[in-house]
Amino acid sequence: MVDIKLKDLRYLVAVADCRHFGRAAEHCFVSQPTLSAQLKKLEEYLGVQLIERQPNNVTLTEPGEQIVTRARRILEASEEVVTLARSHRDPLAGRLRVALLPTIGPYLLPRISQPLRKSLPRLELRLYEYQTMQILEKLQLGEIDVGILALPVDLEGLEVRELFTEAFVVAMPDHHRLAKRDSVRSDDLKGETLLLLEDGHCLRDQALEVCSRIGVQEKQDFRATSLETLRQMVATGAGLTLLPDLASRGAYGNAKGVAIRPFAKPAPVRHVGAIWRKTSARLPAIDAVCELIAAHAK
Repeated sequence: MVDIKLKDLRYLVAVADCRHFGRAAEHCFVSQPTLSAQLKKLEEYLGVQLIERQPNNVTLTEPGEQIVTRARRILEASEEVVTLARSHRDPLAGRLRVALLPTIGPYLLPRISQPLRKSLPRLELRLYEYQTMQILEKLQLGEIDVGILALPVDLEGLEVRELFTEAFVVAMPDHHRLAKRDSVRSDDLKGETLLLLEDGHCLRDQALEVCSRIGVQEKQDFRATSLETLRQMVATGAGLTLLPDLASRGAYGNAKGVAIRPFAKPAPVRHVGAIWRKTSARLPAIDAVCELIAAHAK
């Protein structure tokens, strides 16, 4: 009969992630000698070396790498068992790990935080910001429960629900010629310099798709890491940028030196949705959060 303890698998995964026994022990809330001894026992039980121990350098052997991959699945499944039991006792209570794009989170959360606390008081939201590929990876690894991002995405093994659609708007220096207008047509942007986010942000790709049809030139010597950096660069007169509508409202719509103008209809839009694992045990909580986001994001 196989007798492998889950805690030993957690120790092994922690070493794989940290590449350091001391940091792995801290992560697992045990002493380093305890963690090291348990992993040695695991190697003896399995009959293979899992870890190469060198001064200031910890690496996994080939079988160690393969076993870590399977250990992650086992740990994920064990957490699903506990979560499933808890969700049956109270499906709208407990922890729900939610990841949002950096171009969505800061602008959506202020609109939904109070309604979420009021409607789902027993639900503890753990919030993270990741780019699209990280959200997909962490969903597959079981490190988050639901992702809020721009659609479409690769949905292998995942469920999806569209939550809302938001239009793009044009952010320009407040002294720009187009700032005198109530709205901007796509053709009005021909010949303008466009400021964009760095590679890896899906909003960059969406903006490029919009502008490729009208001949706008991207500023080649500049890549921003956030929408707020873009906004500040626009204020200096360096160029124009496209913002999602939520990022242009409230306090964000009053940035000094920046004018926001909508596109004339039909405006380009992005679709924002939620994705989660098909096997998730948190479906009632995910559905409840999605309903609130869809209701309050508009």
